[in-house]
Amino acid sequence: MVNEILFEDNHIIVVNKITGDIVQADRTEDPTLRDTVKDYLKEKYQKPGNVFVGVVHRLDRPVSGAVIFAKTSKALKRLNSIFKAREIKKVYWVVVDKAPPRQEDKLINYLRRNATKNKSYVVDEGTKDAVYAELEYKVLAGSDRYYLLEVLLHTGRHHQIRAQMAGLGCRIKGDLKYGFPRSNPDASIHLHARFIEFIHPVNKEIITITAPLPDDPLWNFFGREMSHKEKLK
Repeated sequence: MVNEILFEDNHIIVVNKITGDIVQADRTEDPTLRDTVKDYLKEKYQKPGNVFVGVVHRLDRPVSGAVIFAKTSKALKRLNSIFKAREIKKVYWVVVDKAPPRQEDKLINYLRRNATKNKSYVVDEGTKDAVYAELEYKVLAGSDRYYLLEVLLHTGRHHQIRAQMAGLGCRIKGDLKYGFPRSNPDASIHLHARFIEFIHPVNKEIITITAPLPDDPLWNFFGREMSHKEKLK
């Protein structure tokens, strides 16, 4: 597997998704990360028949970071309940081109999805088909051109971080769809599912996972900045 395995036991497997991979099948009919995980498990455990891999949640194709898959139907059912009840902590790192108005804040918006354009927009409360979206952010570091933000998601809406950041006037590096002027060479955007924490669906232990950053000059820069800050604490 090109993707790094961050955690695996008899019930779940957590993968550090690389940009460009799709988690499950879509209209492109491209190979999926789910299929890659199935092939990996089939080869590792020499299983002759079909291998169960349940999709618990998804990341957008240009986004990297931690993705959880269930290895049993029992784990999938319980993980679905955990996500539905929002009993999971999901923290993202995102690089934007403008400093937000506050060092840290909670963003509450209403988003409406345009399925034709595969895009979500910040709209007024009460707008038809709009859904509530909430996240918290704080600025972690800055360079001469970009800012590293940490985002804690409280809801899981379509393109939520991308749409809310764009609504704030802070465009994610490489995110052409949401207003950044240039795409990244590899078609990625600088949005990474950095950290997840949840109760194991079977043994009930707390699982805490940090997904290493992609090997990219800007990610490497901010990774060094944050390592330096940690050493100074």
